[in-house]
Amino acid sequence: MVSPITPPAPPKARIPEDSEYAFFGGAKRPLQVNFCKNPRCANYGVPPAVAVKYARRAKAGAAPGVDYRLGAFGAGLPNLHCLLCKESIPLKSNLGVVEELTRLLAPFVDRAPLCCPRPGCSNGAVSAPNPAAYYRFGKTEGGSARYRCRTCKKTFSEPLRATLRQREPRKNVPVLTSLMNKMPLTRITEAHGISPQTVYDKLDFFAKQAEAFAAKHERRLPEVVRGTKRYLAIDRQEYAVNWTHRKDRRNVVIRALGTADLETGFVYGMHINFDGSLSADTVEADAASCGDYTAAAPFRRYARLWLRPDYTKAVADSATRVAKRIRSGLTLEEDILKTYQEAEIRGDVESPEMVGAHQRFPATGMQVHAEYTMYAHFYYLHGLLSSAEKLRFYMDQESGIRAACLAAFEDEIRDRRADAFFVRLGKELSVDAKRKVIRRSKDAFAAECDANPELDEHQVKVLMMKRELAAAATIGKWSDRWAAHPFPNQAEPEKAVCYLTDFGDLDEDHKARLHLKASLHAIDRFFMSVRRRLNMLERPVATSSKAGRTWYGYSAYQPENIGKLLTVFRAYYNYCLAGRDGMTPAMRLGLTSAPISPSELLGQ
Repeated sequence: MVSPITPPAPPKARIPEDSEYAFFGGAKRPLQVNFCKNPRCANYGVPPAVAVKYARRAKAGAAPGVDYRLGAFGAGLPNLHCLLCKESIPLKSNLGVVEELTRLLAPFVDRAPLCCPRPGCSNGAVSAPNPAAYYRFGKTEGGSARYRCRTCKKTFSEPLRATLRQREPRKNVPVLTSLMNKMPLTRITEAHGISPQTVYDKLDFFAKQAEAFAAKHERRLPEVVRGTKRYLAIDRQEYAVNWTHRKDRRNVVIRALGTADLETGFVYGMHINFDGSLSADTVEADAASCGDYTAAAPFRRYARLWLRPDYTKAVADSATRVAKRIRSGLTLEEDILKTYQEAEIRGDVESPEMVGAHQRFPATGMQVHAEYTMYAHFYYLHGLLSSAEKLRFYMDQESGIRAACLAAFEDEIRDRRADAFFVRLGKELSVDAKRKVIRRSKDAFAAECDANPELDEHQVKVLMMKRELAAAATIGKWSDRWAAHPFPNQAEPEKAVCYLTDFGDLDEDHKARLHLKASLHAIDRFFMSVRRRLNMLERPVATSSKAGRTWYGYSAYQPENIGKLLTVFRAYYNYCLAGRDGMTPAMRLGLTSAPISPSELLGQ
């Protein structure tokens, strides 16, 4: 489990200090994300020296870590400029990343020991059973063991059943099944004879049980994936929260980042940029008193959280970006270029969030800056998957995702055990246009097979991919090379791939095979299932008459319910839903040997 122990750097510090973290009780290690993210640069993975020089160019023979220059994207947004490759890197709070990682790993924390609950008792840290500290004091009506403290005589017990205090536990499975199959809240209350509040109480219970079930099995992931090759798809999805007051009809927009296994469909994580455990009033008061409102973003105590002063500036910055955002009618290559240009004009190239005047912050809990959730997500994946022999990341074209991946898996990338790719899809084609593209691809493949009878079908595909690689186009400020994928399908009718960690050490056939595997289908399929199966997370509709606001009658009214639903559905999707082969994603990965029933998922 992660334990942040390093305090934030003082406001005048040039580089945010390291923070420490540890997985599952392992050895603590330092975390530092402020370094050049260009894998081919000598400064990649090398944080700046303590005394960073203000220099315009690198000195001959200077060591990596020295060749940086401090600068800023604007007020409160300091950055590093790598003098070796000219890359600019926005500074981030390492403590903020560790705090967010701590939140994501909370389900893996061991349950607190059963101790005397009376405040001030000397046995408050002594776990039961322990004959020296506690008497055995019979059992409760539910069958739980009861103990009595030898010191203060307080009696207490440990519940054996998760449903011990529920009035109608028999309705849990039917209610869960209804939620997972798009039944609206009002229909659930009607069909099962329960109140709306009971539905929300049960959702809270489902989330806790699903979280515990998944954590129990996914603790084994480092061993399960050891020595294997994992191909991973990473993408984002947004959810709108309905407004609750007529006088403030603005939406809260919650963003989630998910990663799925391309071969098994297993979803390793689905994390939203929202922390429901915090009180906005408490955090804002503390932020004001400790100087966060005037400090540069990476040196704040609450660097990962959206604070009130951030909102006005974000709305102005986003308005500039929206004015330059023209997407309809673009070719795939033009769309890729436009995405790069939009990233260029951001105040922080790693921050994808756009905050419109029609949006607001959550009324309860606090919203997290999306880039901190991205960094934490990839460090979360690192703790679970770094034992794999090879890791290949196929990611949506987003600078923040790229930076987070290259930071968390820096050692594996330098050791050539991991590679990262951008994948961009064209999604605006009509059904007829998709069919034409697929038909042309099949005709080209058939002609290539006829022209090369000595090659099998896979070898022909590799040959065609190699031709596309030779014709790759250089696009954007960072001169990334994009190759068209020659084999479209209905889900991905247009696709281009960019090899972000190309060190030139792979032969052309190997490189072509990795490009052929490029896809976002596994995570997009999960996203589609979320939309189709979870009524609260159906896509809302915006209309011009509502000035960009969105309303959907069944959407959530509280952001925390989005997190709970996604927690439950990820477990349900991974462990309960079997595909046409009769296997669940968890079975294909080797975590379970049979589909898990909803009652097993809930621990009943």
